[in-house]
Amino acid sequence: MAGAREDEQVRWSAQAARIAGFARAAGTWLAMVLVLGVAFPSGGAMARSARTTQNPAQGVTGSAGCRSCHEKFYQLWSTSFHGLAMRPYSDAFAAQSLKPQPQELGIGRSRFRVSIGPGQGWMTERTGARETTYPIAHVLGGKNVFYFLTPMPRGRLQTLPLAYDVRRGEWFDMAGSGLRHFLSPDERPLDWKAWPYTFNTACRGCHVSQLSDGYDPRRDTYRTTWLEPGINCETCHGPGEEHARVCLAAPKDRPPKDLKLIRGGSSFSAEQNNALCSSCHAKARQLTAGMKPGDRFSDHFDLVTWESPDYAPDGRDLGENYTYTSWSRSPCAKGGALDCLHCHTSSGRYRFADPARANGACLPCHAKRVAEAVRHSRHPEGSAGSRCVSCHMPMTEFARMRRSDHSMLPPTPAATLAHGSPNACNTCHQDKDAAWADALVRAWFPRDYQAPVLHLAGLVDAARKGDWSRLGEMLRFLDESEADPVARASLLRLLRVCPDPGKWSAVLRAAASASPLVRAAAAEALGALPTRQSAGALLAAVSDECRVVRIRAAESLAVLPHGLLRPGKAEAAALARARGELEASLKVRPDLWTSQYNLGNHYQSQGDDARALERYKAAMRLNPEGVPPLVNASLAYARMGQAANAEAMLRKALGLDPGHAPAHFNMGLLKAGSGDRTGAERHLRAALTQAPDMAEAALNLGVLLAPTRMPEALALLRKAARLRPQEPRYAYTLAFFQDRSGDPDGAKRTLFALLRSHPRELDAQRLLREIQGRGR
Repeated sequence: MAGAREDEQVRWSAQAARIAGFARAAGTWLAMVLVLGVAFPSGGAMARSARTTQNPAQGVTGSAGCRSCHEKFYQLWSTSFHGLAMRPYSDAFAAQSLKPQPQELGIGRSRFRVSIGPGQGWMTERTGARETTYPIAHVLGGKNVFYFLTPMPRGRLQTLPLAYDVRRGEWFDMAGSGLRHFLSPDERPLDWKAWPYTFNTACRGCHVSQLSDGYDPRRDTYRTTWLEPGINCETCHGPGEEHARVCLAAPKDRPPKDLKLIRGGSSFSAEQNNALCSSCHAKARQLTAGMKPGDRFSDHFDLVTWESPDYAPDGRDLGENYTYTSWSRSPCAKGGALDCLHCHTSSGRYRFADPARANGACLPCHAKRVAEAVRHSRHPEGSAGSRCVSCHMPMTEFARMRRSDHSMLPPTPAATLAHGSPNACNTCHQDKDAAWADALVRAWFPRDYQAPVLHLAGLVDAARKGDWSRLGEMLRFLDESEADPVARASLLRLLRVCPDPGKWSAVLRAAASASPLVRAAAAEALGALPTRQSAGALLAAVSDECRVVRIRAAESLAVLPHGLLRPGKAEAAALARARGELEASLKVRPDLWTSQYNLGNHYQSQGDDARALERYKAAMRLNPEGVPPLVNASLAYARMGQAANAEAMLRKALGLDPGHAPAHFNMGLLKAGSGDRTGAERHLRAALTQAPDMAEAALNLGVLLAPTRMPEALALLRKAARLRPQEPRYAYTLAFFQDRSGDPDGAKRTLFALLRSHPRELDAQRLLREIQGRGR
């Protein structure tokens, strides 16, 4: 009998080791999700321009080269907000555009004053008896706010803490204005020297032209250069040198047939024009550094949707969102014929600013509504309320920046009552409440057009809160709402944390959507479904026509068990290309810690722990307060056999965030591996306390407790199997310990159920045969 017990202990140890290894890989994925899904203040992690190239000024003349032939357009451009997106600070600018600061402004423990008199141009910080002066080098913006840049060490240009409100004519706290009180009343502003306010890192691509970052990752320094400030002609029309050559060489009465220029406008489709504008006017994850006029948006960016808390549950803007996500929901834009140039000139001016022509923006498509504007709007002729944009494109404000709602959807005060969303009625009628507006809307329009909005907003709100009681409705929406890709992508992304396996059929169907945004969101989600069906869908997706889908598919395939992948020759070649595109996308912004971190995840998924560790260390240098790089660095150290270094990383992570569930989970695995069962139990329980649905923690804690506390162990293993029914190892482990606990019938029931859903699971087949053989 002693021999049997010894053999049993060996088998248990082997099983525990196998499970721990599996859970560690899942821990890597959990950490990755934490970064890819994070929302950063000021959109800092969301690069919005693809205008960084290795040789950005090749064949470019600059705006002066266009002026000699296009003086009229030069004057329109040079005085526009595109032309003045950035400018050098000067006495003349200050005298014309700024008012003196009447008194110091306190921010944190310091007080700030701006000096803008003749020969001045600096900002002074006073902290106690110490004073520091920062020269103003450049000015950004001007439509709503002027921001000011100062040179800092290592080539950085930093946004100064005081900005100027153009409309109110007052100085204000730049970082404090960006607090998202709708997200948390306890949110605190970032320090003004934090990286999201560094020009080179966050906002450079949409304020200067022909940019070269000049970032040196070894020294963490910049040599950022640009051809000229502002967004110039060649940003949208391409390099003009060859155009100038052929036109100047041609007879004056016979212009060349080929102008050697990207004309845009009427020579582009609406989709191409919109994509060009959206390279700046979108909140998105950047995939390349080489978007050119005429390219598809989805080949260079992955659009952020309502997974971001900067959107209300009904999609209305709360934080700064840069237009394109809302625009993509506009019924007018969905028709495929409307582009940005209908309402805006190429230099960004609004064509219908004259109140007398305001409703011309909706012509010719809505001629009847425009002719009956008073009757339709219920507002007097000539009033602000009789303008189409007042109700369909209401202006809201965040961080002193005013912006129009480009969804063009009608007012929904009911969404204000249900979710706190802004609505057009109360934007104007601020002395009234949303209930008043809702009553009027319902009286005026008997058809309840607000009901579908409320239904969808309710689903988004429930998904954000982790309330899966409405999962069936969410899945029906995914299946039935092909015409609303933004909403579908939003739900797909929010459903990633839903533990219910019933979601996967709808996710798999979404992978075949007509929308690249939806296909990419589905591909990103399928990395959490380790089945041959998901692997097959992802292998198909690496050949998708859109780069964003290929990259998300490659990303998900990297975390699936390699045994699931059986690519043919063509599929293998496509997968290799997609992996190359993924790696290239992760190298586009080496100055972002998230890029370095995710590049480390990419190398780790390939088994290259040494390269992964280099990237995690780079992420730590860029963001010393970041916990995910520490957690995954510990995984790399552990796989390299350096347990002491692995534990040091996790101790540091828990010092920064004592409630970080993946850090506790991985510390628990390390402790178990070193024989410290007490420490392992403590950390695994902490992980479950912080993340009750972390199946890996429940699984490993159950294995750990099985030798001494079998009833609790079985309860944990049942929970883990319930949370991960799509992953056979969970049910197999439950059956294994059910059998060892003296419940072979329960083990057989678990195995029969497992084999019904996974008939090819060999371990389950062997264990079932063993149990049945003992019963004969």
